[in-house]
Amino acid sequence: MPEKQNIEWKESWRDEYLKWICGFANAKGGKLIIGIDDDGKIVGIENYKRLMEDIPNKIQNNLGILCDVDLIEKENKNIIEIDVKPYDIAISYKGKYHYRSGSTKQELKGNSLNEFLLKKLGKTWDDVIEQRAAIEDIDVKAIESFKKAALKSRRMPFIENENDINNILDNLLLLEGKQLKRSAVLLFGINPCRFFVNAFVKIGRFGKSDDDLLFQEVVESNIFELPDKTLEVLDKKFLISPISYKGLYRIENWEYPYKAVREAIINAIVHRNYAGAPIQISVYDDKIIIWNEGKLPEGITIEDLKIKHTSRPYNPIIAGVFFKAGLIESWGRGTINIFNECLKADLPEPIFESKFGGISVTLFKDKYTEQYLNETGLNARQIKAVLYTKEHEIITNSIYQSICETSERTASRDLESLTELNIFKKVGEKKGTKYKLRVGG
Repeated sequence: MPEKQNIEWKESWRDEYLKWICGFANAKGGKLIIGIDDDGKIVGIENYKRLMEDIPNKIQNNLGILCDVDLIEKENKNIIEIDVKPYDIAISYKGKYHYRSGSTKQELKGNSLNEFLLKKLGKTWDDVIEQRAAIEDIDVKAIESFKKAALKSRRMPFIENENDINNILDNLLLLEGKQLKRSAVLLFGINPCRFFVNAFVKIGRFGKSDDDLLFQEVVESNIFELPDKTLEVLDKKFLISPISYKGLYRIENWEYPYKAVREAIINAIVHRNYAGAPIQISVYDDKIIIWNEGKLPEGITIEDLKIKHTSRPYNPIIAGVFFKAGLIESWGRGTINIFNECLKADLPEPIFESKFGGISVTLFKDKYTEQYLNETGLNARQIKAVLYTKEHEIITNSIYQSICETSERTASRDLESLTELNIFKKVGEKKGTKYKLRVGG
């Protein structure tokens, strides 16, 4: 007999199992079966008459809920099945809240408990009143920036003639009565970090390893203007802008697809847990990692991010404001856009991961990672040469011979093959010939 996620077996009754009933009631419900051991073997119970009277009373007295408690005969043995329905209100046992997640029970504490209680009240973190804030804490310039964006997006055309800040905030669901919500302070506050100390973005430039932090920067702002300010700091201090020319016009490009980076930053801002750590952006020689504290919505996996999926933002009020400003779409396409932008730039697929209590996305500067090169069918010498050229920008036949310990003829053949595969481009002629990686490759 297989044990399922919403079924728990116990060989005999103990009062501590009221915690499991509490966990089922706070989650999706479930069944606690007394008289079956951990291996699924029916062992039965002898004192079932007393338990049939005691268990319902203990559930009601300790948890304040009602459950169906049934006596069932199986294999000529008596077992008790306790059917626990899910409750809309939070259920506690001796002042503590338990929750059934998967096949385990956990006691909710800290941020997890706060989120759970808010959810039971039909609220999210960004929907709570910020008692310490007043209308004077709102930045009028940020509101004006939002108005321009909302008019451009055509999602709030009536806002053009609205100059009353209270009316604008009320229309955006950022007020409760006359009190500001947390979302209002974050979105348009003069100094959100005064209220939420980690409401900023931390950017670090790393060398060859995670231990090699070269320099770092902190970006503080209301979160409506935070994406643009973060992109500006990245552009000026952390990323190199390759320069090209179109006719007489100088064009400065980005090392990474600009739209993908922007989308990843906005995604992190909208979905992060603001009671946790700041957004962290780690810049390396060949990749950039954007991490925010938080978790995927229940029922959505990392693989689902590659396809159209249900949009269930962690901070729905904040997401609604970003949508009205035209910064995001409402159909769960943000992560798809990141994948598509990398594909258009002929770069490796970005990597989304759930780690360190949050979600990270890794974008690669070029496709010449060791994993990609191993999949192309190149020989070990060619892979070594490509990685050398990534680091040193150019390679010659003589350098190829030296680093790969091979003959001039083999080096020529390998280099010609890399050129035909559009991995290398040839610069110069004869003895002055050099090879470079193709830009955007």
